Amino acid sequence: MPRIMRRSLVAALFTSLFALASPRVARSQELPPAPSVDDPMLVPVARAAVEVKTWDEALRHVRARSTELQTATLEVMRAEAQQRVALAGALPSITGTGAYTHNIITNPGFQFAGSGVAPVRVPFPDFLTGQLSLVQPVLALRAWNQIGTSNIAADAARLSFDDAKRQIALSVANAIVGVVTAERIAELNRTGLRNALARFELTARRSALGGGTGLDVVRARQDVEAARATLVAGDETLRQAREALGLALGLPQQVGVPPDADISGLEKDARATCRAAGNVDERPDVAALRTRVEVAHRGVDDVKYQFAPTINLQSGVSTTTVNTGVAPNTTWNVQAVLSVPIWEGGARYGNLRDAHAQEAIAAQRLEAGRREATIQVAQAQRGVTVADDRRRVAAATRDLAAENDRLTRVSYQEGRGTSLELITAAQALREAEIQLALRDFELVRARVLAVLALASCPW
Repeated sequence: MPRIMRRSLVAALFTSLFALASPRVARSQELPPAPSVDDPMLVPVARAAVEVKTWDEALRHVRARSTELQTATLEVMRAEAQQRVALAGALPSITGTGAYTHNIITNPGFQFAGSGVAPVRVPFPDFLTGQLSLVQPVLALRAWNQIGTSNIAADAARLSFDDAKRQIALSVANAIVGVVTAERIAELNRTGLRNALARFELTARRSALGGGTGLDVVRARQDVEAARATLVAGDETLRQAREALGLALGLPQQVGVPPDADISGLEKDARATCRAAGNVDERPDVAALRTRVEVAHRGVDDVKYQFAPTINLQSGVSTTTVNTGVAPNTTWNVQAVLSVPIWEGGARYGNLRDAHAQEAIAAQRLEAGRREATIQVAQAQRGVTVADDRRRVAAATRDLAAENDRLTRVSYQEGRGTSLELITAAQALREAEIQLALRDFELVRARVLAVLALASCPW
């Protein structure tokens, strides 16, 4: 082949090679399109069978299937049941008993009956007895205290339920952002692989025409394999992100987000779903810890009331089929019973020390929770600014990487650069694109966290 024709072909290949510059960077001249490439790995990951399009749709899945939400609901039901148990301690109790007795060994005897004497077997061979007793507490300080304690414990369970909904909303929002982020990165990874394949194709053609070396081809091939490895990892991250969203929604499968979903509207949806708390002490988890302290304090009172006497009003009705002679077969009595605890081995004193320790533990947990919540709120509010700054830095880095990639290719076209510089610049641009995508969605996540860090969610 004539030297002039070879140079023309090489120049044409150079021109095609440098058509891979980023579209976001202005170019001094319009370059021909890159050669088309075909590879099985360029096919995107299949869409998930289930997709959530809106925030309300995600919450519907949570209400119907979330085990965490159902567990929190059952905890409230359990606390309300304990309220009824505590109330029973101050209400009357009625007990009925019945018995049939057959005596195997008896002796003959006599019994006075009216004006005469009747022969009988002693003890009576067969007889029935029945008794009905009623107990009404009149002075029951401990039972009354337990009623108030159960009411406060139920309030704590409801506050924990509200905080569970806040945590679920936060996890769902993070999962949605995670899926959209993984979708975007998977798309960028395929773009990077397509560009790497195009560079490899052009480098191989250039080497075949004598315009390059085998080292250039090897470097281009290495770039392709590096892009493949990144793509494989990104696809698996996408699948795991979909599975995490499925678990957050209560579905044991991958759940995706359609491409047309408005991810930027998550902050608005979160504000509409959850209302802001006035301060850290009003956040549901901290408020629940505060009620736990009240429950622990009433636990101390409960032990103290074990030292107090109790007064019960009792009444009993009993009857028997035994011939009692002059005594009535059916009797009815009323009693006022005073019980005074004197000594039981010192268990109450041990319980009192234990109750004081539990109260102190609850107070320490409240303080730790308040401190943690304060830091979380401060970090969440600061996180929006930090995420925005990181996003701006990532955008500037991406622009610089794109310009560096363009200049490197121009330099390589003019014979002043190496294939190593070309591949390195391309890899840096791919990484910068991915980092910018991550920072974009981190900003969305930070804004949602700033809303939910100090909020109560009554949905």
